[in-house]
Amino acid sequence: MKLSLCLAVYNEEKNLHYPLDSAIDFVDEVIIVDGGSIDRTIEVAKSYGKKIKVINSDNPIMFHKNKQKAIEELTAELKEEIKSIVWTNFNSSDKRAIQESPLQYVAYNLPRKNWFLTGFLMKGGQYPDYTIRLYKNGLAKFPCKDVHENVEILGKIGFLKNALVHYADPDFSRYLSRWDRYTTAEADRIPIDTKLSFFNYFIWKPKITFLMMYFRHKGFMDGFPGFVFALFSSIRFWVIYIKWSVKK
Repeated sequence: MKLSLCLAVYNEEKNLHYPLDSAIDFVDEVIIVDGGSIDRTIEVAKSYGKKIKVINSDNPIMFHKNKQKAIEELTAELKEEIKSIVWTNFNSSDKRAIQESPLQYVAYNLPRKNWFLTGFLMKGGQYPDYTIRLYKNGLAKFPCKDVHENVEILGKIGFLKNALVHYADPDFSRYLSRWDRYTTAEADRIPIDTKLSFFNYFIWKPKITFLMMYFRHKGFMDGFPGFVFALFSSIRFWVIYIKWSVKK
């Protein structure tokens, strides 16, 4: 069985080492879909050798068509867990063992730690942040309807114990860039003839989101990064409303 690492990237020369360093000796191939990077992303990728396969693409707003994943890293514990599932069980000749093994699942949710500014967010509803990252080829696809969606799976889904680490926002500039991209995608999803409530988008939604993240889910325990994340997660509704209004 071949184990492939699939990455969709755009201008990730500074971050590409996270997944490649952690997985290049672990996987059989690395498939990189590049969204037209103008930095050294492709050069860095190809420096890792013959396992690298690059597919050139554009970089659409609904980026699930490419899906930026070049900033996720496999820990040693996660690699061992994946190895035990994908390799050990598939090589078993005991039919009963195979039937009772985790291979009854065709995909797995991985807990994910998200780095924000100075550390991983462990509160505020940001951990374990389960996301499907391990699945059999041909049995998963992105619906491409929402910027925060997960893949759709044809079959049963299991859960792994060890976390994937996600270095999404090493600095605030990168976070703001992604924040702007997400809010644009969300505004574009709202039909022009929809009647949006100013009260909901400027008062109710921001208020409830902040209270839930910062107090209900204890985002305050993540310190200043927890406050900033809860704040900007809340006021994104202002930006979505404004972008939608301008679009009209």
